[in-house]
Amino acid sequence: MSLFWRTLRPLTYVGAAVGVMAGPLAAQEYHQAPVLDALVDAGELPPVEERLPDSPEVIEPLESIGTYGGKLRRVLGGSNDHNSILRFVGPQGLTRWAPDFSEVVPNVAESWETNEEGNEFTFHLREGMKWSDGEPFTADDIMFFVNDLLHNEEFYPNPPARFVVDGEAMTAEKVDDYTVTLKFAAPYGTFLTELATPLAQEPVLWAKHYCQQYHPAYNENVQEMVEETEAVEDWPALFRLKCGEVEAPNRWANAERPVLDPWVVTGDGYSAGATQVVMTRNPYFWQVDTEGNQLPYIDTLEMNVAQDNETLVLEAIAGNIDMQRRRISGLGNKPVFAENADKANIDILDMVNSNSNTMAIHFNHTHKDPMMRDVLRNKDVRIALSLGIDREEIIDIVYQGQGEPWQIGPRPSHKLYNEQLGRQYTEYDPDRANELLDEAGFAERDSEGYRLLPNGERFVFDVQYTGIEQPDWGDALEIIAEQWEELGIELNISSVERSIYYSRGEANEHDFMVWGAPGGLDPTLSPRDVLAVHPQASWFAIPWARWYLSGGEQGEEPTESMKTRLALYDEFKQEPDQEAAMAIFRRIHQMAADEFEIIGVSLAPNLVGVVKRNLMNVPDQIPSSWMYPDPFPTLPVTYYWAEE
Repeated sequence: MSLFWRTLRPLTYVGAAVGVMAGPLAAQEYHQAPVLDALVDAGELPPVEERLPDSPEVIEPLESIGTYGGKLRRVLGGSNDHNSILRFVGPQGLTRWAPDFSEVVPNVAESWETNEEGNEFTFHLREGMKWSDGEPFTADDIMFFVNDLLHNEEFYPNPPARFVVDGEAMTAEKVDDYTVTLKFAAPYGTFLTELATPLAQEPVLWAKHYCQQYHPAYNENVQEMVEETEAVEDWPALFRLKCGEVEAPNRWANAERPVLDPWVVTGDGYSAGATQVVMTRNPYFWQVDTEGNQLPYIDTLEMNVAQDNETLVLEAIAGNIDMQRRRISGLGNKPVFAENADKANIDILDMVNSNSNTMAIHFNHTHKDPMMRDVLRNKDVRIALSLGIDREEIIDIVYQGQGEPWQIGPRPSHKLYNEQLGRQYTEYDPDRANELLDEAGFAERDSEGYRLLPNGERFVFDVQYTGIEQPDWGDALEIIAEQWEELGIELNISSVERSIYYSRGEANEHDFMVWGAPGGLDPTLSPRDVLAVHPQASWFAIPWARWYLSGGEQGEEPTESMKTRLALYDEFKQEPDQEAAMAIFRRIHQMAADEFEIIGVSLAPNLVGVVKRNLMNVPDQIPSSWMYPDPFPTLPVTYYWAEE
């Protein structure tokens, strides 16, 4: 049974999403939002039955059929909070997650088949489906992405890894106007899952009829357009400026760009200096409820722009945010929300944390100093440092008693849970820690009681953290510094801005880095703490990640254990049988448990959000994950305002 089954009742998918074929509703059963009536009456919009696909996706709302109208307010954090929009409006890719995060279901694609080898995926699109400007959405739009962008070296000098298998980029074959087959050089067992994440919408992101004007294969005058556009150097930059990118503010800046989203931007959109972003309903959106009402129910999204997270909290308790957890999800805000709940007419959203740990310590196994590299690669040293942390004290003081001692890996409720990976060496045992450090060759101490390294210098770690975004990490590190002092180890802590933090990590100039550990509910989607696969987040061995991603041409060759795990990961990605794939990942987790490369503090507690009490069809509990990405899979198109 799924983790959320009892608390998050999944939406019902009529049609291919649940494998039950349902005929299209009769044309006379379709209904539209009243705000569109005048446009239809004036002949500015076709009737609703002509705007919908022949077989729109039929959604049964979580609680009840909704009523049309109103606006929903959210707040963006500054000029670079585009993912807050993406999480609510949705990636709208070929697939999406079921609301309980248990499986992938059809989205833009009505259905699909996979060949026996697992390297070809045939997608059936919805006949008659349209872009937000009323133009047809067909297989030609997908072919435009594959042939004219993915395989264009000017646009993609290095194609996105999610569309590359065995060193070859994905190809496509148009079967007919509403059927397309995507092909890979080898099996790709995780492709459908990849398409459900927020970063794989490209096949259906760009409308050919609009975006081809910015492509030299279709417009011989595109260079003139480049020269006429400020701060644009070439046609790929112009294309991205006008047609957007998967994860960038410009995706929400051009109101003229056709989309498949339920709401479309108006005015200047999310452009530089914007103080508010307004989105209105897409009259051609392709989902309806079980009574034939075209979705979404809510007319308008209104998102003000605030410059700091404290302002977002104040907006929430003032009643100016209708549904959100983004940038206000810290547990420290929960008492504030509870105290102001009646005044703001809000309830607290329970967001199930997909992370594994609140703060993981990534020892640098590829340290530039050979001596420190030997120290950090000594497993007994890492065990001692883990035993020297009183996690219960940190949980009580920093995390308000919410959590439990934990390392990394899938949460106990997950089918890939590995007890050793999650719980080993989490007890507080400073006596044993000191014994291990003595036995490891660090028994000699200076006049202040600090241990000495082989070069005679004090055993000291320098660590930075992003204090503005994660002040709790600073609090936790201060406690760890006091606890490690009892082991004779000094910890120097400093807070830095995020860009500096990343620069130092990517340059491999750290003793260790701290970051929240993913992989609690999404272990196969976010494996960066057990596999050196992320060039900006596998902080325990960034050069190993570069070695893997470059096919051994860059970076540093990993240990034998990591090379074996990376080879298993390649097998996992190609394995079409899901049970066999899970077995592979269990081996990866067990090897990571045995190596014990990273240590953690506490199992990540649930996060919080706010929701207005009269906003309907919002689940009581929602998975909180970037890979999910919340709250989109709960289908905000079905949210509506109850009459008061």
